[in-house]
Formats: sequence, C-alpha cells, structure tokens
Amino acid sequence: MVRRQSTDLVNLTVLALLLQGPRHPYELHRLIVDTHHKGHVADLPRSLHHAVDRLMSDALIVADETGREGERAERTVYRITAEGRAELAARLRGLLELPDGDRRTLTTAVSLLGCLPVEEAVRSLGARAAALEGGIAALDGATETLRAGGLPRLLLLELEYARAATAAELQWVRGLLADIRVGELTWPSPLTDADLGARRDLGQAASREDESGRGI
Repeated sequence: MVRRQSTDLVNLTVLALLLQGPRHPYELHRLIVDTHHKGHVADLPRSLHHAVDRLMSDALIVADETGREGERAERTVYRITAEGRAELAARLRGLLELPDGDRRTLTTAVSLLGCLPVEEAVRSLGARAAALEGGIAALDGATETLRAGGLPRLLLLELEYARAATAAELQWVRGLLADIRVGELTWPSPLTDADLGARRDLGQAASREDESGRGI
C-alpha cells in the first residue's frame, strides 16, 4: 500500500540510497551531500535521523548490524526491506505521474529515476505527459473564457505564465521519453554502488570547482 507521506522527500532519498546496499547514517549523510541530493534534504543531519526512525517504525528499513570503526562510536547499519522496496517504487511512480506545482518533487523523482525499471519509468513519465496536456487544455479553456468575458490581459498574466511553465515541462518530459525509447538514455535496474559512486565523484569534483571559483 502507498502511504500518504508520498511527498516526504527525505524518506524517499534514504530508501533510494539504501536500495544500493546497507549503510549507516554517516554514509547516508555523505552520499546525500556528495551526490547533490542535499537540495531536497534540508536540516542535515537531524532530518536524516528522523527519517531513519520513521522508516524503521514503518518496517521499511531494518537495523542490519552494529559495528565500530577504530575508536569511533558504534554505528548501526540499516538495510531496506522488501516492503521498503515496494514503497520506494510506488512513491517514485506517484511523484512522476502527478504534477503538483512543486518543482522539488519532480527534481527529486528524476534524480532517483534509476531506482525504477526502465519500463515503469516510461509508463510513469507517459502518465505525467498526459496530465500536463490536460493541464494545458484546462488553462487554455479558462483563459479563453475570461478573455471572452472582457478581462484584460494584465489580469491574465498568471494563467499565461502557468501555461508557459507547463508547456516547457511537457516538452522536456516528451524529450526525455524519446531519449529513453530510442536508447539514448539507459540504466541498469536498480542502480548499483558503482553508478552511485560515479555520481558521487562528479559531485565532489563540481563542489571543488565551485569553491575554487569563489576563491575559497
């Protein structure tokens, strides 16, 4: 069953990172920072620990083992459960399929797209494209009705902007679908630690370049 907190982006990110293998919270923290997921995981590390507690209470993850590295404090390693895997896929499909006006949700969903099999991703993106088309038709209808009623364009700019933003997103989604269908965008299912490591390395390199550019 899909739980109602489908827009909890922190929980989603933790589930996605644990899909690649068991990790302790410190590893999760570093991966979130290094792979640029920190944009939708605010208030680290507190929100991360809260997410782990919530996912544990919902039986979506379990404590796998507790170990110690050198003189560091003991760290509990967590792994995703079968229910957690199903929940992750369901939440991702939901975020991909239904536009909600919050750019963070789509940004999060596409950053974790590799957690879904290619076929499921295509279906979900196709559903989003259809929903966006419906949204554009509704905006066009509302705009035409208001314009016919004598409302000046100045008071229709909000609808005009909403249509332009929706059309731009639709164009991008259609392009993404086309790239997947012709094989220009592919991925293993699910992503492996090697894939995640490559993204982490790129994120670290980008961070170093950003710091050097600011003279830090």
